[in-house]
Amino acid sequence: MFYRSAPPLFLLSILLGLWSSCAPAISRPSSAEECPSDVPADMACIPGGRFLLGSNETDWKKENWDLSSFAEHTVELSTFLLDKYEVTTEQYQACVAAGRCERQLTNYPHLREQKMPQMKVNWYQAQAYCKAQGKRLPTEAEFEAASRGPDGETHPWGNAPATCQYAIIKDDTGRGCKGHKAPGWHATPENFRETGATWDVGSKGAYRYGLYDMSGNAQEWVSDWFAPTLEACGEACQGKDPQGPCAGADHCPGFDEKLVKGGSWYWGPIAARAAARRPHFPKNQPIHHFGFRCAKSI
Repeated sequence: MFYRSAPPLFLLSILLGLWSSCAPAISRPSSAEECPSDVPADMACIPGGRFLLGSNETDWKKENWDLSSFAEHTVELSTFLLDKYEVTTEQYQACVAAGRCERQLTNYPHLREQKMPQMKVNWYQAQAYCKAQGKRLPTEAEFEAASRGPDGETHPWGNAPATCQYAIIKDDTGRGCKGHKAPGWHATPENFRETGATWDVGSKGAYRYGLYDMSGNAQEWVSDWFAPTLEACGEACQGKDPQGPCAGADHCPGFDEKLVKGGSWYWGPIAARAAARRPHFPKNQPIHHFGFRCAKSI
């Protein structure tokens, strides 16, 4: 008798069709925001959503990481664009020639090849370059989210430890993955790549989102002022599209240092973590060889 009381299959099909046509569309989660169709070829689109940032105490102790990383937390970001590559010496010097950027060159000739990242710029010079391109510096949250992706992985390539397979860092061969330890050896313009140095941008291949050198090569300025802890920063570093203290303005009472992210050719694997962060004075005194890339809101 049970089979007689069940509706015929054709009737079930009709009912299901009516339900599906009347049911409200399921909205896409914030983690699946779409990118525009007209993204510039030299930029990557990072879809908006929720991103895991910072490091947890267990990982700090297990890996003997420095404690400069923020505590683990989640933020929500709007979709944004980010330069695929670090700004090169060639690009920056073109801005100088156009009268829109201040002249700046590293004192080391072997670090200023045209396709290498522009270095030695201070925070204000990096910001001015980005503004001249109709862009801006990325926030710390944007830079780290673009490095870690929606799953919160520890590095731009995933959770594998940082090595010269993935990034231009300092390893057991020396700085820049090409160190030289022979006694009495010194750098010359002809052999500079043996000293350990930056490489041409994009030399290690693309990471997620089609981005290059998000870890290693040149450490990069971001827009935020440095707060030592998440608590010290408060709401300015949390929630929706956080910009850090004073929203990254040129001056911020009570805060003296800006932030640098991404590790570099000069430092080892610990600095290559996406969550790693380093403070430095925005006028770049004392001088360090930092680079940068630009971002753009949609």
